[in-house]
Amino acid sequence: MNPFNYYVAEYLEYCKCRKRLDSKTIKAYRIDLKQYDNYQKAYPDFYSKDTVDCYITHLHQTYRPKTVKRKIAALKTFFHYMEYKEILNENPFSKLDIRFREAKLLPKTIPFHSIQTFLETLYRQKEKAASKHQLRCCIRDIAVIELLFATGIRISELCSLKPSDIDFENKSILIYGKGAKERILQIGNPKVLSALILYQRAFQKDIELCGYFFVNRLQKKLSDQSVRFMISRYARLANIQQHLTPHMFRHSFATLLLEQDVDIRYIQRILGHSSISTTEIYTHVSSIKQKDILFNKHPRNFMPVGD
Repeated sequence: MNPFNYYVAEYLEYCKCRKRLDSKTIKAYRIDLKQYDNYQKAYPDFYSKDTVDCYITHLHQTYRPKTVKRKIAALKTFFHYMEYKEILNENPFSKLDIRFREAKLLPKTIPFHSIQTFLETLYRQKEKAASKHQLRCCIRDIAVIELLFATGIRISELCSLKPSDIDFENKSILIYGKGAKERILQIGNPKVLSALILYQRAFQKDIELCGYFFVNRLQKKLSDQSVRFMISRYARLANIQQHLTPHMFRHSFATLLLEQDVDIRYIQRILGHSSISTTEIYTHVSSIKQKDILFNKHPRNFMPVGD
């Protein structure tokens, strides 16, 4: 094992055992550091400022800003670990300017009427179910979509829910978010609660065998990809032309709450954002509320001046 790979293996073990990072985060770190390893072999020292600087230029020439930002962050935290362990006398990032202008992409949302049409299609498919298997699938799919939209939960969080995480008596759900952060959300809508209770009753044995709340037809944990396929299928049935993803339900949830004048700090806590700046992106999307303000609440409307 070459020195770089040895240190990477040590670092990833540190991330797993000491920092208790999510397995998906560790996997992403492994991929990004492997990519740096492949690049740096043409240079004399993997830890030199010049090598890292050239690599960052290579990233900017190859990837979109968001991807570049993630890959730089993975490398930076690795070298910080090397410095912390006193393997390196100086972190190559300490004298590098890695700041760059990043275009802020507005989150894609689903219009209110499209969400309504989508839900109506789900319930209609349940009524039309021609077999017990189809009915069970519809019951599960309704529970998944209702929970996605009711709580703004991330798809990874939803698929990782355990039966014990949902408290039907107190109408609440315990969510394990990014960075091992927990948050409790209430399920306030009776329809959503009924959908979850119906699903639990229909899949009780499968849930007990699987150990996760949402299961697939093989009695295994429901995957992110399965939910994506599910959403695409119902979007086609609902004749919704917009490409829908699970995360768009989260974006729509946050935006619609803003338009109902919910304080952004409450939305931050509900979504599980560690920084308010992450939540503030939704303030740029709330165009319906902006239109209402400018059309109906602008002071000029109350100035009877002119013809």
